[in-house]
Amino acid sequence: MNTLSIWNKLANMPAGKWLFSQVLCLKAPYFGTISPRFVELTQGYCKISFAKRRGVLNHIGTVHAIAMCNAAELAGGTMTEVTVPSTHRWIPKAMQVEYLKPGKSNLVVVATPEGDLPLDEAGAYLVNVAITDSQSELVFKAQITMWISPKKSIAT
Repeated sequence: MNTLSIWNKLANMPAGKWLFSQVLCLKAPYFGTISPRFVELTQGYCKISFAKRRGVLNHIGTVHAIAMCNAAELAGGTMTEVTVPSTHRWIPKAMQVEYLKPGKSNLVVVATPEGDLPLDEAGAYLVNVAITDSQSELVFKAQITMWISPKKSIAT
């Protein structure tokens, strides 16, 4: 069962989005450090949120820059996972970030592809990520270069 199928099965169940978030963080434990909550997931779109809480704060009491990078990679990677063909794999290759203002509240993270993701070609593709605060003001943006390539076949 692929990631999008699991999301589609759980998203409308009571506590299903929470459960999906937990399962994804079991697969990639570092993402659990921000306690993300998936809000929406479709091909070409991922929206998550995470709370401003002690575990993600910096020394001045705002959301730490690396917590926002972590959230950006989670949203961008999950969006890529459910968008590229199942015959392909992906890995982040680079990330450019801009910290526009301090994160003083809970945050919402949205990832979308820049242009079309591949149907069957290997290459570098760009993913845009925007993080907004509780007033819907942009606090962070990133562009992640994802390297997408066909999965290696296993010789029989």
